[in-house]
Amino acid sequence: MRLTILGCCGSFPGPDAAASGYLVEAEGFRLGVDLGNGTLARLQTVCDPFELDALVLSHLHPDHCADFSALTVFRRYHPNPPYDPRRNRLPVYAPHEAPTRLANAYAPHEAERRDTDLSDVFEFHPLSREVRTIGPFTVTPVPVVHPTEAFGIRLTRGGTTLAYTGDTGPCAALDELADGADALLCEASWTHGPDRPADLHLSGTQAGELAERAKVGKLLLTHVPPWSDGEAILAEAEAAFSGPTERVRQGAVYEI
Repeated sequence: MRLTILGCCGSFPGPDAAASGYLVEAEGFRLGVDLGNGTLARLQTVCDPFELDALVLSHLHPDHCADFSALTVFRRYHPNPPYDPRRNRLPVYAPHEAPTRLANAYAPHEAERRDTDLSDVFEFHPLSREVRTIGPFTVTPVPVVHPTEAFGIRLTRGGTTLAYTGDTGPCAALDELADGADALLCEASWTHGPDRPADLHLSGTQAGELAERAKVGKLLLTHVPPWSDGEAILAEAEAAFSGPTERVRQGAVYEI
């Protein structure tokens, strides 16, 4: 499978840098994973957004889904779509409140918010622990700890697995998510310290320790906020994990 980094800034976009969003491809199938601020612009440098076959949203914080409103405009109002977006709705797998919350974000005023329903161009499916087949991928959502309903996502095709933490604090579920993965795309939002808030994010040390325990093939660090020291986070992860470790960059492509 091929992983393209559309954006990897944590919490908000940085200068010329989009927030969280990824494209995973296999057998001609294009799966979007998160669509944070600025990622729709980046997606258009890779493919026509109409070529997305499905979208997974790990959770509903804006830095992971803000560009869903822009995608709605794109699918509703494009003057020359390659197919009818209302007859071929985009499957969206997301937390159960997604249809309401995303409609609220899209509607420009209260009267429209009461009537807005995005199901004309999207087909929503609530995430749970249910294992799904999406195109060529076996998709295993794993609930993680965060201030809102949030999931890590395990994608398997054949004998290859990519595990993505989404946003999460340390929890036992992460070991299940990452176990034996060929690549772990892991958030690391700050350096390690005793004063970090619980159930929110991982440090570089915690990301590295998770990768070591889970015996993953490669650790890919993401979701580093512009105000954090990315090099220090990377150094922490490298000290804790004996395998190859990299801080991902926008536009980077990985063959997994």
